[in-house]
Amino acid sequence: MVARIDAEDSLARRLLEIGFFPGAAVKIVAAMWPDDDPLAVHVGGATFALRRHEADGVTVTHDPVTDGVTAA
Repeated sequence: MVARIDAEDSLARRLLEIGFFPGAAVKIVAAMWPDDDPLAVHVGGATFALRRHEADGVTVTHDPVTDGVTAA
């Protein structure tokens, strides 16, 4: 889940426009080789490629309820 966006204004605006807003559920669906750049990230019903420096501006938190994780 997106906690906050800490990026330069134009990047922050772009991230918000494509669905990276506080409270949005996100999931990394693929990381390219080498160096995990770019990342394929699913948010708001769509999948986007984000460069590592773009993804670094998104702070996320783990939510076991929305992430589908159950206790063992």
